[in-house]
Amino acid sequence: MERRRYSKEEIARRGQEWYEREIHPKVEASSRGKILVIDNETGAYEIDDDHVAANHRARAKHPDAVLYGMRIGYPTLGKLGGGWRTVQP
Repeated sequence: MERRRYSKEEIARRGQEWYEREIHPKVEASSRGKILVIDNETGAYEIDDDHVAANHRARAKHPDAVLYGMRIGYPTLGKLGGGWRTVQP
């Protein structure tokens, strides 16, 4: 079976469409802050506190799936780099 290839933008667009159209009403209130991983072709999804665990479960169901991850109720999944520092007055 030939695996479809998507650009990062297409993966994000399709994932957001699945979320808004099918998943949001089912999960937003009860799972805010949890990780959601969506299969971009089927709309199947996994929810977990742990991003890796959600990905593993999604891959176990569909090993060749193109997955999209997000944090429910937040604009980003996480942040990269940076850190906290105290500024002295």
